[in-house]
Amino acid sequence: MLFGFAACLVSIPVFIEAPLVRTLPWLSLALTPLLVGLSFYLQRQPHSRYWGEMLYGFSWCWGAGSLYWGWLRWEPLWHLPIEALPIPLMLWHLRQRQQLVGVFFFCGSFLGTAITDAYFYLIDVIPHWRAIMYLEGDVISVQEMLAQAIAQAQTFSGQVWGVLLSLSLLLIGLLPLFESQIRRGSVLPVWGFMGAVLSTLVVDGLFGLTIGLMSMS
Repeated sequence: MLFGFAACLVSIPVFIEAPLVRTLPWLSLALTPLLVGLSFYLQRQPHSRYWGEMLYGFSWCWGAGSLYWGWLRWEPLWHLPIEALPIPLMLWHLRQRQQLVGVFFFCGSFLGTAITDAYFYLIDVIPHWRAIMYLEGDVISVQEMLAQAIAQAQTFSGQVWGVLLSLSLLLIGLLPLFESQIRRGSVLPVWGFMGAVLSTLVVDGLFGLTIGLMSMS
């Protein structure tokens, strides 16, 4: 159940936060404390404690994403530093052994983001990212830049890096299953981590499929 909830939360920024933050960034950012408050409420309920903990970790992913995509998306170099802002808080919770499901979910989500960004750097499409953000009002120019980025991803090196990083995400996401306690479900926070990592792989796969379909059209 936690695995499925983590998968659902990973998809929310793609399908809900992304369009919201581009049009109403302040509203998107303002939802962060509301999500944190909801997470605390769920944690106080006997049957939803772990759901609340996971929502707590997601809340900080949402807040950092709102901050970057709302005001700083024109500079890709700021993406990971902004997404990493909650890390000190997560480390504090880890030290206190609090919010562990949320901490592990955040770590899985951030790791997936970092690997995805690494792919963009390795295939050298960061300049395209930057240009698309600056040209987002010019549909024709954006389409041209997207076509160039797609061509870059479809080169031999682009495909090799895509396969290698996808396999890395898959291995990281599945490796905990080799631990018997985790298979029995007795280490719940790790299921949140696995759900976040593997769901990132699915989202990236859908993104790659979209690129492939666009290139054939």
